[in-house]
Amino acid sequence: MNAPDHTSLTVSELYLHPIKSCAGIAVNEALVIDTGLEFDRAWMVVDAEHREFLSQRELPRLALIQPTLRASDVALRAPGMLALHLQLDAVEAPMRVRVWDDEVGAFDMGDLAAQWFSDFLGQRVRLARFDPEAKRLSSAQWTGDIEARNAFSDAFPLLVASTASLAELNRRLVAAGQGAVGMNRFRPNLVIDGLPDAHGEDFIDTLTIDSPDGDIVLKLVKPCSRCTIPDVDPATATQGHAVADTMAAYRAEPRLNGALTFGQNAVIVSGFEHRLRVGARVRAALAFG
Repeated sequence: MNAPDHTSLTVSELYLHPIKSCAGIAVNEALVIDTGLEFDRAWMVVDAEHREFLSQRELPRLALIQPTLRASDVALRAPGMLALHLQLDAVEAPMRVRVWDDEVGAFDMGDLAAQWFSDFLGQRVRLARFDPEAKRLSSAQWTGDIEARNAFSDAFPLLVASTASLAELNRRLVAAGQGAVGMNRFRPNLVIDGLPDAHGEDFIDTLTIDSPDGDIVLKLVKPCSRCTIPDVDPATATQGHAVADTMAAYRAEPRLNGALTFGQNAVIVSGFEHRLRVGARVRAALAFG
């Protein structure tokens, strides 16, 4: 990989995903907290009986639920449904929920929210909010001595991707006669512009990002393995296979038993309670050399 030009890297996009596996929100600014970005993966849909998380893998219609984050609530809209408003400062009964192999504390969001999601998804579900007192950690196999906390993200507090990586995937998709896709298929938090090579984020150790509150330092610790979600069209919730088929030709990761990867999982080294902004200058330190 060519060495990144430290003067030209910028944060080009920022995304929050308030409800795990529902549509994301492009924002101009986000607050860095101990679990990633404030309000990112703070809520999660679980099955009503076992309280295990549900995602677009099983319920692609989750992609059609569009949140809008406002001063005091998050408004949810979906086709054929009246809007549902969730107060940011309100929860109901404590509950236990499961995210992959982790059982963590959470709060139920009540019967109205449960009915709204159940009606739209066609099965009985509940909506949970992460308990900020819960301590859910990323695997030390990848984070080393950094204790990285998570809310309802799959395994790491942040996901970083680059515009160059998406451009290369779309070049290959179009060459194969397929339509180009948007970055929202990959559900990152930060998108970096200015890397000279596609998937240059694979070779970065740390990112130091300018903030009005002081530097934010992220460590990129693991390639992000991909399931079927990037092949769910976020506009229609239809499932395809063109993205996975295309990535299989060039993005199999030997360290992850051949899993297809796009983007890098990241943990926060410093900069908690700092504001991360679109347009911020980024300095990259390579993981070698």
